[in-house]
Amino acid sequence: MLLKFQVRITGLIIIAIIGVAIAAPYISPYSYDETNFKNILSSPSKTHLMGTDEQGRDLLSRVIFGARVSISVALGTALIALVIGTIYGAVSGYIGGKSDELMMRVVDVFYSLPDLLLIVLITLVIGRGVLGIVLALGLTAWMRVARIVRGSVIQLKAKDFIESAKSLGATPSRILIFHIFPNILSPLIVTITFSVPYAILAESTLSFLGLGISPPETSWGTLASTGWQGMRTFPYLIAFPSLAIFITAFSFNLFGEGLRDMLDPKKRNA
Repeated sequence: MLLKFQVRITGLIIIAIIGVAIAAPYISPYSYDETNFKNILSSPSKTHLMGTDEQGRDLLSRVIFGARVSISVALGTALIALVIGTIYGAVSGYIGGKSDELMMRVVDVFYSLPDLLLIVLITLVIGRGVLGIVLALGLTAWMRVARIVRGSVIQLKAKDFIESAKSLGATPSRILIFHIFPNILSPLIVTITFSVPYAILAESTLSFLGLGISPPETSWGTLASTGWQGMRTFPYLIAFPSLAIFITAFSFNLFGEGLRDMLDPKKRNA
């Protein structure tokens, strides 16, 4: 019961956050780039619930629109990691032998390189827009998915139903698609769920360091980076975007943990 409650509550929070990101143009009280130099750095009030920034822009509106970028980056990263990692891990695990060893050595090489270094190099080539950040994070997050898929495929391909499919003349691609993939959906879903908070925190870190989303686009990371400069005098500038990052990442982590335990037969009745 406790696990189901945890998954339901965090699931509702995640749906609400995604809903805010989708409906940003309709629920935002102001435009995210609307300046008002007569109302610069005003504290939270009834007119501006989260205050305004150094250009008089409404912080609540910028946090709402920032959700669109941060959530888009997170979901895009998870999707790229899912596609690349699943295909790579499945092929490696199913083929086996020396090819499998060689493919896993490639994964080990990528793992040995610092993520930040790879991300910076990729964004320098592709650019610092949303697409560049998504590709950079996705190309550094697929290795974990590949390892999990490979391990699952190695376990499954020795099962009797796989041997039966082979004896009936099923091709490797058919076995992977119709017999193996349906049986590894549970660990895949949980892994991708954990990839989302990783991407949110990574994007926020990059933007905080000035290596992420370029203006005029805004994300929670860029807002936190700007707020850091005036943290002592205007703490609300960093507090609200940081709170949005924390709630989202924490919700996805709890959702992933609850989902993992619910799908684990040993913990299902705990």
